[in-house]
Amino acid sequence: MAEDTRKRIVYLLGAGATHAEMINLQKGLSVSFLEKNGLLISSVSKRVIKEFRNVQTNLKDIEMVSSQKGSLNIELLISLIQNNNIKNADKKATILKELVRRDISYRLTKGRLKRFYLHKALLELHTKTQETEKLLGIISLNYDHVIDEAYKTIFDSEPNYCFYSESPNDIPLLKLHGSFNWRRIKICGRKRTIPIIPLGVAKNYLQIPYNFLWGRALEILAECDILRVIGCSLSQNDVALIDLLFKAHLEKGEDLNFK
Repeated sequence: MAEDTRKRIVYLLGAGATHAEMINLQKGLSVSFLEKNGLLISSVSKRVIKEFRNVQTNLKDIEMVSSQKGSLNIELLISLIQNNNIKNADKKATILKELVRRDISYRLTKGRLKRFYLHKALLELHTKTQETEKLLGIISLNYDHVIDEAYKTIFDSEPNYCFYSESPNDIPLLKLHGSFNWRRIKICGRKRTIPIIPLGVAKNYLQIPYNFLWGRALEILAECDILRVIGCSLSQNDVALIDLLFKAHLEKGEDLNFK
């Protein structure tokens, strides 16, 4: 059998990938549109914290760290609330997480999703370059289902989320932080709703199915020749992901080509 000489490709998608779909809808892009609809963490943080502050009872003990001005980071705010002796900390953190879900979901309307095409074009590209490239998998840090819908359209199948150790041979879509649409998913013989990895600096990836997802991500990263990063800027909140990439370097035993 002839050796497969194709370049092995993995994609890493961050919030900027979905944000690009959004801004591509708007001709003559305005600051106002970005503030109202941008999906980067800075825009989401600003909107969510502003809404959170509108309820006066939410501000007790945290008013100084929930300013509407300056550099805002919703993950850092949630972590500060959870890690300190704040009254009703769990309740406040839960409210913030729900506001984040609503904020993102509200902007990804059916009408807008129908007009999105960048993710579809990316996947369609790999149906036309199979002689030179082999797509090993897609890694996403996003909660939204934009890449999921593109996967269904281009590959004409349900995404292979790798919810358990023995998954189908289809191209894996590894959503490392979970997804808003993971409801009534069948795992280990029973249906369940899979909670997302909560926003915050310290994230726990040990529970099922995230332990499988992160393990599978390490496998394809160590196997690939090129990692293409789209809309993903690593920060202090992504220590686990940075550690994953470092482990992939060690496993591969050679340089991993980032593009």
